[in-house]
Amino acid sequence: MKKWIVILFAMLPSLAMAAGGNVHLDKAGNDLTDTASLQRGAQLFMNYCFGCHSTQYQRYERVATDLGIPADLMKENLIFDPQTKIGQLMENAIPDKSAAKWFGAPPPDLTLVARVRGVDWLYTYLRSFYADPSRPFGVNNIVFPSVGMPHVLEELQGTPDPVFGTHLVNGEEVKTVVSTKSRGNGELSTGEYDQAVRDLVNFLEYSGEPVKLERQSMGWWVMAFLVLLTIVVVALKKEYWRDVH
Repeated sequence: MKKWIVILFAMLPSLAMAAGGNVHLDKAGNDLTDTASLQRGAQLFMNYCFGCHSTQYQRYERVATDLGIPADLMKENLIFDPQTKIGQLMENAIPDKSAAKWFGAPPPDLTLVARVRGVDWLYTYLRSFYADPSRPFGVNNIVFPSVGMPHVLEELQGTPDPVFGTHLVNGEEVKTVVSTKSRGNGELSTGEYDQAVRDLVNFLEYSGEPVKLERQSMGWWVMAFLVLLTIVVVALKKEYWRDVH
C-alpha cells in the first residue's frame, strides 16, 4: 500500500503539468484514423521541430509504414541527413551540451510528450505564444509562462500579439494575457494555422503510442470473446448442475 502511495505522489507533478494549471485548454479534436493529417503532421514536425527535438524511440521506417509514406519519398523529403538510413531511430544531431548552452537546457525528446502533457495541452500551448520583448527569444506563452523555447511556427501563424484582460485578486484588478491575436503577417490564416497545429499534435499523439488504434481494435475482439466465453461457461454450469438440483 505504501508503495502505491509513493508512486501516486510522484506522479502528481506530471499530472498537474498535463492539466495545464488554471489555463483553459482547447480541445485538439485529434483523429488518428486521418492518415492525411498524420502525414502533414510528420512534415511539420520534421521541418519545424526536429532541428532541436528528437523522437528517439521511433524509427523512420516505422513512421513511413504506419503513415503510408513510400520509403523513397520518406528518404527524399523527411530524412535530411544523407548518411541516415531509413531503419535508424529519429535522433537529431544537436549534442546535449551544446543545446544546454544555447537554450539553457537540452530540448526534451518528444516521443512521449503527448502522453505526458496531453493532446489538449499541446494544442493550446502551440497556439498560445505571444510577442514579449523581455524574453530571450522575444516570445512568451500563456500556458507555459517564461517559456525557454522560440516560437518556431511564427512564420506560419504570423507575429502573435498579446490580448490583455483583467481579473480580481484579493479585491484588486490584475492585468494578464488571456489570448493572442496574429498580426496577419504569417503564411496561414487563423483557421489554417489551427489545423496545422492539430495535424502536428495528431502526429505527436501517434508517436507516443503507434499501436493505439490496433490495441483499441483488439480490445473489442477480446471483449466479444469474453462475452461469448461467459455464455458458454454459464450454459455449461447449468448443464453440469442440472441433475444435482
